[in-house]
Amino acid sequence: MALALTVCGIVVALVVIGLFVFGLRRRLIQRSGGTFDCSLRWDAPKEADSGGKGWSYGVARYSGDRVEWYRVFSYSPRPRRVLERSAIEVAGRRVPDGEEELALLSDAVVLTCLHRGTRLELAMSEDALTGFLAWLEAAPPGQRVNVA
Repeated sequence: MALALTVCGIVVALVVIGLFVFGLRRRLIQRSGGTFDCSLRWDAPKEADSGGKGWSYGVARYSGDRVEWYRVFSYSPRPRRVLERSAIEVAGRRVPDGEEELALLSDAVVLTCLHRGTRLELAMSEDALTGFLAWLEAAPPGQRVNVA
């Protein structure tokens, strides 16, 4: 009986520590500011109808001429993807359709982009989209920016 209580106590402690680390990591990412909730689908299919598969929920952070994207459900302190401003080409925007509506946040807008030849989709709120497009257009003089 004492062994079962000890094991249960250790499991509960590990769960609490794991949740604390998730929260701490999110606070450290947001500490420098310029963050927004953003789902990402890397190497997205050409057709929008893929059944909502491939989306990962995350947090994006502006860092100079880059956007660093972190998965929410990860312990890694490093970004999963880094998008350079000069390499992003916006191909279009759309509203989520079909099962995507369930996979994404309720007010999300999907932005289709190309980054160094890789097709990707970013899903974010309308306010975050306005900020993202403004950040793209605010490139230094002489830097090529393609915002559809």
